Amino acid sequence: MTDTATRPAEATTSRKRAAGLTLLGPAFVAAIAYVDPGNVAANLTAGAKYGYLLLWVLVAANASAVVVQYLSAKLGVVTGKSLPEHLGLRMRRTPRLLFWAQAEVVAAATDIAEVIGGALALHLLFGLPLVAGGLITGVVSMAILTLQSHRGTRTFEALVTAMLAILTVGFCAGLLFAQVSPAELVAGLVPRFEGSESVMLAASMLGATVMPHAVYLHSALARDRHGDVPAGPERRRVLVATRWDVGLALLVAGGVNVCMLVLAAATLPGVEGTDTIPGAQAAIVSNVGPVVGVLFAVGLLASGLASTSVGCMAGAEIMKGLLHVRIPLVVRRLVTLVPAIVLLAVNVDATMLLVVSQVVLSFGIAFAIVPLVVYTSRRSVMGADVNAMTTRVVAGVIALVIVALNVALVALTLAG
Repeated sequence: MTDTATRPAEATTSRKRAAGLTLLGPAFVAAIAYVDPGNVAANLTAGAKYGYLLLWVLVAANASAVVVQYLSAKLGVVTGKSLPEHLGLRMRRTPRLLFWAQAEVVAAATDIAEVIGGALALHLLFGLPLVAGGLITGVVSMAILTLQSHRGTRTFEALVTAMLAILTVGFCAGLLFAQVSPAELVAGLVPRFEGSESVMLAASMLGATVMPHAVYLHSALARDRHGDVPAGPERRRVLVATRWDVGLALLVAGGVNVCMLVLAAATLPGVEGTDTIPGAQAAIVSNVGPVVGVLFAVGLLASGLASTSVGCMAGAEIMKGLLHVRIPLVVRRLVTLVPAIVLLAVNVDATMLLVVSQVVLSFGIAFAIVPLVVYTSRRSVMGADVNAMTTRVVAGVIALVIVALNVALVALTLAG
């Protein structure tokens, strides 16, 4: 009797769990932005130059990203509108155009980093010239975007999640062979800097971890996936699933970033030529073996291909929300590919371009986070799902710290 009575309840619980799993996915697409080629350059440079010193930056940035990305997804679920759409509805024409311009600069910096990362990976794997690698990266990302347009969101999410799995293996495999110092690892969790260059690298790592274009995009991904969710039990269920989605996705992305920095800190300090990704990869091959070097390059390729597709989607959402203009993703892909190819063609140092692009991103973070915190804290926008006071304080502190770090970066740079 008891067994018979409990079976329907168990079946209902099982169905609820399965339904909850189907709600996961948008955050894994957004998480690709947190492990793009810019992250690779920033993390390897930080580990090679300063060892474990800036590990705390990654941990703090990833914890901040969890809060920010959840608020972005929550905005999309509760209101049925993305962050750029809210901005477009509430800003007058001139401020809206200026805001769009800075957001597009951020999106362009993102795209340059991701195409360059794909080009570097193809150069490492097959010896292709960087320009040819950049063009191939652009063409493949076009195919990925076409798949998203024709096969829908679920197929795109599955493909991007598969790439996330590939790059996770590629970037973390080296730790199996590296000699990590536990004492230095723990010491790296203590907040501190060593000179202005370490501050610049910290800003670069922050820009690469709390990605402004991912903040704009995640609200749109949640909106598109869940639709107009009515208030009540259904919305609460979606928001709970969203918290799990964000937590799991950024646990993976944060773990990958930590692995990259720790690998560089354990194997690259004092090694000549590690100020570039090719040099760092060569040093990894020399220290931990060719198999790890190949896996690293494969991870970099998956990172470049997936993140450039996601970045292109973010740019399209920014334009649609702020300018009320929609252009095909493939057309946008063609236009935004040009700056990266030009920079590769004139032989600008690719790794330095990646690091600088992440600094540019760090300046755009405040423009995305501040309105996000404001809108999700307004009852007129969020209704009963408005941010609790604790959430407002935490999100406000995150925004304040990001702004302060960027002000310090400018002051130190001007002071030489």
